Amino acid sequence: MEQTSQAQINCPKCGTPIDVNKVLFEKVRTEIGQEYENTIAKEREALAVREKTLEASQKAMDAKVSAAVEQQVSQAKKEQEARIRKTLEGEQADALKTLQTELQQKSEQVKELNQTKALLAQTQREQGEQAEKIRAEEEGKFSERMATFRKEQEKAIREEVEGGVKTLQEELEKKSEQLKELSQTKALLAKSEREKGELSEKLKADLELQLNEQLAKAKTEISKTEADKQELKLKEKEELIDQMKSQMAELQRRAEQGSMQSQGEVQELAIEEWLRGAFPLDTVEEISKGIRGGDCIHRVHDRTGHELGAIYFESKRTKHFTEGWIAKLKQDMQAAKTHVGVIVTEAMPADMDRMGQRDGIWICTYEEFKGLCFVLREMMLQVGVAISSQQNKGDKMELLYNYLTGSEFRMHIEAIVGSYAKMKGDILAERRAYERIWNERDRNLELVIKNTSQMFGSIKGIAGNAIGPVQSLELPEIGTTIE
Repeated sequence: MEQTSQAQINCPKCGTPIDVNKVLFEKVRTEIGQEYENTIAKEREALAVREKTLEASQKAMDAKVSAAVEQQVSQAKKEQEARIRKTLEGEQADALKTLQTELQQKSEQVKELNQTKALLAQTQREQGEQAEKIRAEEEGKFSERMATFRKEQEKAIREEVEGGVKTLQEELEKKSEQLKELSQTKALLAKSEREKGELSEKLKADLELQLNEQLAKAKTEISKTEADKQELKLKEKEELIDQMKSQMAELQRRAEQGSMQSQGEVQELAIEEWLRGAFPLDTVEEISKGIRGGDCIHRVHDRTGHELGAIYFESKRTKHFTEGWIAKLKQDMQAAKTHVGVIVTEAMPADMDRMGQRDGIWICTYEEFKGLCFVLREMMLQVGVAISSQQNKGDKMELLYNYLTGSEFRMHIEAIVGSYAKMKGDILAERRAYERIWNERDRNLELVIKNTSQMFGSIKGIAGNAIGPVQSLELPEIGTTIE
C-alpha cells in the first residue's frame, strides 16, 4: 500500500489529534464491506431461485415423459386390440405375423422411449452438475471482481482524500495570500492616513512658525518706522498673514484630497478583488485610469461560459453625493454596452437612507453592494434560462430589460434591502452603545487627569520648588515669543 500524506485535525473539545485519512478510509471500507455483503446475499438468493426453477423444470419434464410413455403404450394397446379383432376376422396366419411384427415394433418404440427417458435423466443430471459448476465459477469470478473493485475503490478513495487535502491546502494558501494582500492594503491605507495627519500637522506648525516670525518681524519694523507709515505697513503684514493662512488652507485641502483619492483607489481595488473571488466563472474587467468612465465591468457567465449580461460599477468615496454621477454613468454604460449600473458610494443621496434604485441606476454603500451583486447575478442567470427556453420568440435585450424593471425583481431587491437595513440598524445600535461606553470612560479619564492636576497644584503650592515639574502637566515650550 502506498504511503499517503497525513492530514490531522484537533478535536475542538478535547484537543486530541484526529487522522482525517484514517477516519475517511475506515468509513469507506465499512460502507464497501456492507455493500459487498449485500451483493453476496443477493447473488445467493438468485442462485437458490435458479436451483428451485431447475428442480421444478426437471419434475415437470419427468411428469411429461411418463405421461407420454403411458399415453403411447395405451394407444398401442388399443390399436393392437383393434387390429387383433380385425385380423381374427381375416386370415389367422397373416394377422398373427403382422401382429408379431407390430408387437416387435412397439417393443422397439417402448425401448426407445426408455432410452429417451434415461437420456433425459442423464441430461438433467448433467445440467445440474453444469449449474453447480457455473455457480461455482460465477462465485469465483464475482469474488475476484469484488476484490478488484474493492482495491480500485480503496485506491480511488485514497487519491480523492489526497486530492481533497491538497485542494484544502491550496485554498488555505490562496486565502493566506489574499489575507496578506488585504493586510498590506490596510497597512498602506493606515500609512496614508498617518502621513496625511503628519503632513497636515507639519504644514500647520511650519505656517504658524512663519506667521509668528513674520508677525514679530512686522512689529519690530513697525516700531522703527515713522508713525504715519505704521498703519500702512501693519495692513500689509495683515494682508501677508491672510495670504499665508489661505496658502495653509489650500495645502491642507490638497493633502486631504490626495488622501481621499488614495482611499477611493483602495475601495476600487477591494471591489474588483471581491468580485473575482466571489464569482470565479465571471470576468471582471478593470477600466484604466486614463480612460473616461467607471471603475470596472462585471460580465456574468453561465457554466458553459456564455455571457448573460454585464454590470457597470462606479466607486465613489466623497463626503457628498452628486446627482450628475447618474447621468454620466448612463452615458458610460451606453458606450460600454452594459445592462445594469451600480454606484458604490460612501455618501448616500439626501432622500435615501439605504440601498435603492434611481433613474434605472442602483445606489448602495460598500457594505450593501456584496448582497446586491449576488441578487443581480442570480437574476441575470434566471433571465438567461428564460431566454434560452424562449429563443426565437422575442428580443433578448427586451426580455432582460422587462424582467429587471418588473415587480418580481423589485420585490426581491426590497426583501434584500430590508434585511440589510435590519443588519445596519443592529450595527448602528451596537455602535451607539459602544460610543456611549467610550464617552463615559473618556469623561472618567478627564476627571482623573483634572483631579490629579488640582492635587499636584495644591501640593506644589504648599511645597514650592521642592516638588519637581511634571512634563505632561506643564505648558508646552514656545519657540518664538511674540512681544
